[in-house]
Amino acid sequence: MALSNPSLLSSSSLYRLNPLLFSQRRRSMTFSPLHFTSLKPRLFTASAMNSDVFTSPEVAKSFDFTNEERIYNWWESQGYFKPNFDRGSDPFVVPMPPPNVTGSLHMGHAMFVTLEDIMVRYHRMKGKPTLWLPGTDHAGIATQLVVERMLASEGIKRADLGRDEFTKRVWEWKEKYGGTITNQIKRLGASCDWTRERFTLDEQLSRAVNEAFFRMHEKDLIYQGSYMVNWSPNLQTAVSDLEVEYSEEPGFLYYIKYRVAGGSRSDYLTIATTRPETLFGDTALAVHPEDERYSKYVGLNAIVPQTFGRHIPIISDKYVDKEFGTGVLKISPGHDHNDYLLARKLGLPILNIMNKDGTLNDVAGLYSGLDRFEVREKLWKDLEETDLAVEKKPYTLRVPRSQRGGEIIEPLVSKQWFITMEPLAEKALKAVEKGELNIMPDRFEKIYNHWLTNIKDWCISRQLWWGHRIPVWYIVGKDCEEEYIVARSSEEAFTKAREKYGKNVEIYQDPDVLDTWFSSSLWPFSTLGWPDVSAEDFKRFYPTSMLETGHDILFFWVARMVMMGIELTGTVPFSNIYLHGLIRDSQGRKMSKTLGNVVDPIGTMQEFGTDALRFTLALGTAGQDLNLSTERLTSNKAFTNKLWNAGKFVLQNLPKPSDTSALRTIMAYEFNNDECLLSLPLPECWVVSKLHILVDMVTASYDKFFFGDVGREIYDFFWSDFADWYIETSKARLYNSDGGAVSSVAQAVLLYVFENILKMLHPFMPYVTEELWQALPNRTEALIVSNWPLTSLPRHTNSIKRFENFQALTRAIRNARAEYSVEPAKRISASIVANSEVTQYISKEKEVLALLSRLDLQSIHFTDSPPNDANQSVHLVAGEGLEAYLPLADMVDITAEVQRLSKRISKMQKEYDGLVARLSSPEFIAKAPGEIIDGIREKASEAEEKLTLTKNRLTFLRSTAVVRTPQGILL
Repeated sequence: MALSNPSLLSSSSLYRLNPLLFSQRRRSMTFSPLHFTSLKPRLFTASAMNSDVFTSPEVAKSFDFTNEERIYNWWESQGYFKPNFDRGSDPFVVPMPPPNVTGSLHMGHAMFVTLEDIMVRYHRMKGKPTLWLPGTDHAGIATQLVVERMLASEGIKRADLGRDEFTKRVWEWKEKYGGTITNQIKRLGASCDWTRERFTLDEQLSRAVNEAFFRMHEKDLIYQGSYMVNWSPNLQTAVSDLEVEYSEEPGFLYYIKYRVAGGSRSDYLTIATTRPETLFGDTALAVHPEDERYSKYVGLNAIVPQTFGRHIPIISDKYVDKEFGTGVLKISPGHDHNDYLLARKLGLPILNIMNKDGTLNDVAGLYSGLDRFEVREKLWKDLEETDLAVEKKPYTLRVPRSQRGGEIIEPLVSKQWFITMEPLAEKALKAVEKGELNIMPDRFEKIYNHWLTNIKDWCISRQLWWGHRIPVWYIVGKDCEEEYIVARSSEEAFTKAREKYGKNVEIYQDPDVLDTWFSSSLWPFSTLGWPDVSAEDFKRFYPTSMLETGHDILFFWVARMVMMGIELTGTVPFSNIYLHGLIRDSQGRKMSKTLGNVVDPIGTMQEFGTDALRFTLALGTAGQDLNLSTERLTSNKAFTNKLWNAGKFVLQNLPKPSDTSALRTIMAYEFNNDECLLSLPLPECWVVSKLHILVDMVTASYDKFFFGDVGREIYDFFWSDFADWYIETSKARLYNSDGGAVSSVAQAVLLYVFENILKMLHPFMPYVTEELWQALPNRTEALIVSNWPLTSLPRHTNSIKRFENFQALTRAIRNARAEYSVEPAKRISASIVANSEVTQYISKEKEVLALLSRLDLQSIHFTDSPPNDANQSVHLVAGEGLEAYLPLADMVDITAEVQRLSKRISKMQKEYDGLVARLSSPEFIAKAPGEIIDGIREKASEAEEKLTLTKNRLTFLRSTAVVRTPQGILL
């Protein structure tokens, strides 16, 4: 690390107990309506420190989670979340999946925020102008439901207020409660550019919605028509196929007689249905052409029960399943999706029997005005009385329920606005095929392709009051299906109407609103200013680099954004789509309030810290669901503490702030230089080489979006290589040496490796890493905007292999000490047997070996052959050409150990003999359950193995020396 400005190392500017803080000069570069900020770091002197923001590990036992908010506010106040164009390079842009304005943080939000923030922080440190676009969705159905329920608690209905007053109430609710989810997302550390925060009903985004509708209608991609939709009777609106959830629920299969017109009482067909109330909408009965049971009735008419003799044709079609029910299918095309398609193919009429509130209309005759489920019960009783009810069998139903309201959805033919999807889907398919769009994991390409290949037209109208009003105006006195105006605004609509119909024309706007997903599908480009921003400024950030979201939202949002982006901008809106899985509980179950297994992210952050939660969530595999457990969170909280303690160790062992000469020395090391690396002692050369390898591995994994690999690679290196080995090794330099150059190089390596660990770990664990970074000396910038570590730096593979031999020797000695229960404080002697090459580099680290293995420094001997007392020593083979002999007398009192083992063997033998005796008993074998016998066999096998090992150890001890028992017997 070259020292660029030694004058910065004055005692007044070096940090020891308080951090250096760096502000930013701000000069704005405005590209209306977009706004960017260029950031220039400026070093503050000690007098400008804000010690209330950061806390040093030297004065705090552990990282304080309450500091997270202060750190976050500091980042934001310094403008670090805004894109910085000073570094050049192509921008990295991510649009946040806008959470519902009604929402509060759940683990799904925590997952996407964590992953997107990792991407953003990494690319920011890589020097790219980085923009993360935040915002919230107006969530038409969800928000309207929340406000309607609030009003209902006051005894007020939506209809009582009228549209204008109701929407006013919703806006009031949004202003009061709508920021909850945003503040909670900030709590997770989301480094979004909050100056660009958007709401889908913002004026600019609303203009984008109207422009999109206008352009697509001009191309005949949007049309109006009466077709089958999913109808929510409670909400009284159409809902998307994707917003209908199917659940298996107990119900019945009803068998009903349909008499044949003109036939005798024995001429009838029996149908089986789960929804008898729909029979009022029957327009035909169908049987399979090859079903001989009913062939004589094909071409005749059947009488629909309880309709005063209404006739419907009996037809044949191969669509009918002969094996289901009775093999006779009642066709109710106005109330069943499959029947609707069949009726359109066969040219059957479509009969609607239901009002929009779920009651039956006049077509149902005497049942008119009754609720659909009330009719089901009443109709069955009436059919029983008229001898048309055959039987009612229990049956498991697949019930369609509204994702938002929970009520049972009714298939209903309704006049709605639709988008023709096939031409849009074709372009979206080609984008993936041509490689213009990359989906990760790639297995989701097949799902994406399948859905787009089989896509249906999209119903985009909703019968709500909260949302984007459909930009269509009708002419008073004209047929609304024939005469209407599509315009970008009411002013434009009125102008067009006057031009066509005269000055006295009156117009009114379509009462419906657009599906929330329509506006959300414009999100990646409408948030960037489309269509208002100039083409030059728009292309600065569009197309966006990355879309990250859950795989369960692939069709709700992702595919639609791709289609709309290509159609409206001519460009694929994303370069990459990264799909994460669901967060499940520790047992792999989906989290739900019903199961009581929902984990609250806010509570989790308060208990374990935000960094531990983020690290846990990020360790999953792309696209795979993640089981969240307390054990994982606890482990990663311990990781945070370990990181903090490592920082404490590094800081406590650096030169004092007043020792500017020593500080200048450790800052002058250039570890990116081959010559410098090769001049380092073995442990230092090893750890720096391993670090350089790690940087390459981690950077490659970041670039591939393999975040689970990133986390595991850094975790393993920090915990094992750095904390367990190098920190312990450095103590031999810092505590036991004469100081000087050896101590200085250890200090330099500690600082170099630790600061690079902080850099690589920062995207995962931003809070604790920034706190630690600020405590290190000579911090000329915040960690969040620091440069990413250089790749392809030198590494010495031979030193790595040599230190691995050193580690193997140390582990072997430690294991032997543990096996013989040597007291931790006891120092023992050792003879190290190796060839001259190995001896040369091992002997140079004699102090380290003594420290790590708890050997007597003065009693470590290096030789090329076994020592004379080898037969009285524990022989260890650490690796090829590297052995050690530990005198047994150093480790254990042989006489006492022989006596202890002899007693233990006697006890173990009795236990083993008892188990064998039970297994040898014919009576026991005959009466005992199989699992009990298997358990005893397993215990006997384990007991025999332990007995053999203990006997072998006793034999070895007896062979090493002459031992006398207290009774004077020679062994």
